[in-house]
Amino acid sequence: MNAQITTVQAEQSWRKTTQPLMPSSRPATMAGQYELYPAFVLGPGQIELGFEALAARLEGQTQITIDGFIGVFWDDFRARLNTVLEAHGHSAAWHDVSCAMCNPLELEALVNPFLGGNDPLFGRRFTGTLEDFFDPARLEAMRPERIADLKIIYGCGAALAGWEGLLVYIDLPKNELQFRARAGSITNLGGHETSDAKQMYKRFYFVDWPALNAHKLKLLERVDVIVDAQRPDEIALMSGSNLRSGLEQMATNFFRVRPWFEPGAWGGQRLKTLVPALPQGAPNYAWSFELIVPENGLLFESDGHLLEVSFDWLMYHDHRAVLGKAADRFGFDFPIRFDYLDTIRGGNLSLQCHPTPAYALEHFGEPFTQDETYYILEAEAQASVYLGFQGETDPNEFRQMLEQSLEHATPVDVEHFVQKHPAARHDLFLIPTGTIHCSGSGALVLEISATPYIFTFKMYDWLRLDLDGRPRPLNIARAFENLNWDRRGPKVAQELISKPQVLERGTDWQIVHLPTHAAHFYDVHRLEFKHELSVQTNGQCHIMSLVEGTQVVLETAGGMRQHFNYGECFVVPAAAGSYRLTNQDMNPVKVIRAFVKPNAEPQEHASKSG
Repeated sequence: MNAQITTVQAEQSWRKTTQPLMPSSRPATMAGQYELYPAFVLGPGQIELGFEALAARLEGQTQITIDGFIGVFWDDFRARLNTVLEAHGHSAAWHDVSCAMCNPLELEALVNPFLGGNDPLFGRRFTGTLEDFFDPARLEAMRPERIADLKIIYGCGAALAGWEGLLVYIDLPKNELQFRARAGSITNLGGHETSDAKQMYKRFYFVDWPALNAHKLKLLERVDVIVDAQRPDEIALMSGSNLRSGLEQMATNFFRVRPWFEPGAWGGQRLKTLVPALPQGAPNYAWSFELIVPENGLLFESDGHLLEVSFDWLMYHDHRAVLGKAADRFGFDFPIRFDYLDTIRGGNLSLQCHPTPAYALEHFGEPFTQDETYYILEAEAQASVYLGFQGETDPNEFRQMLEQSLEHATPVDVEHFVQKHPAARHDLFLIPTGTIHCSGSGALVLEISATPYIFTFKMYDWLRLDLDGRPRPLNIARAFENLNWDRRGPKVAQELISKPQVLERGTDWQIVHLPTHAAHFYDVHRLEFKHELSVQTNGQCHIMSLVEGTQVVLETAGGMRQHFNYGECFVVPAAAGSYRLTNQDMNPVKVIRAFVKPNAEPQEHASKSG
């Protein structure tokens, strides 16, 4: 059962965040300024706002299924829609599909094996289905009543009841889901009580999202109306056919996801100036989720109205168009992420490492792992990156110092054990799995990585508390199960700091290769040009960011055109075939491009549906 809101209340009563609620229309942005609400523009008349518009879509129907994602305020949604339907003279019989769920003890037995016991952060990816949350007999008993002219079944999994008639799907961005969880206004799937937000997130990530995403995949081609419910009193909606058409255009041209931003214990101040539309009262912004697709959404715009859907819809619509040659390896999982780490006038990140592929699969059920690089977008004079061990580091001594620090809150002389490298703009540091590392203060880092993003094993956090005044969880034991002790001494600078090589050159352009580590499945190029550059995708998806210059214009072979500003990350799918970048600056520009290596070996994909 979801907690409900019955009136338009102050936002902080049902969402907890520094981020504003997305407006229904895209606000004006100054030319050349980072766009906080990047939308893919559709034709006119495709997006509508409000419950009146939804009620109009239901006219002439007798049976309606309203399915959707976790975190929707279902009781409030029902009340608002029912008020409008009654005003139009309709009598509706409502069936809450959550009444057909298994009892709490059965649900606990279902999900507990995937929650990692007492581990505060990590579980294992759910291998069941959404159907497992329901009692088959109760679900079968939920049949339409004859007495009302409208029969409506609603809630997460409502389509499992198999009713005929119109199918409405209510989507909710995953960042808004987390803001609601932090405010205690929602529960996990099948839950009746809220819990600690971090525990709820663990359950979302490992259980609820995989089950609901696999269900969403089955529904995509059947959805008649898609609803964005992040504004409870002002929903946005469009037809399922227009959704699928919009996704088709994205999959063959370009897209940019909607970014979102989070403060953190080590966060800096540069993102505030880079993105002036952000609330400036936040203590800092540590992260910018530029392209962390399990949590990002995609925005559509029509007649100035905005509607957001989760990124999953794009991959489910046509992952082969998006990924091209990499589709066989990654299935519906988008493989590469871009995000910013801001430590300018901030602090060091925690000292950390990430799991090997075998460890990630065995312990977390993840088909690939968190493999990283740090691209230095901006750097102060003393900026640095901690990377690799000193030549004489003793593993036993290092672990003893870390454990003493954890137990007694004593500082660790990190540089006695770990190398500290100066970091300058446009450097690329390579961080294959098992490598000890962290960004030091004084840098704006573009993290170019494999998509998994929560599997960080922290060993030392400089004796800091988090923004809630609590110690941040450390994972010393897991880290020592994954640390690569060969990455030490002179080999670190030789093998883990990329050495740029010019691949191609013209009169006013060049393509520079920034080689990644042999263990990385993705590679990085930098496109440097004064006027324009034409590029072939060669069957690969290209993930890009303007890292020097003010603005570039992208034109695809499909005839679509869009401008992108400094710091914005954007994607050209493999199916676009080719594109042209045109410089809008008087000075030469630089664009980073990441893509899956053509010779990356296919691997067994553990889950192609979540």
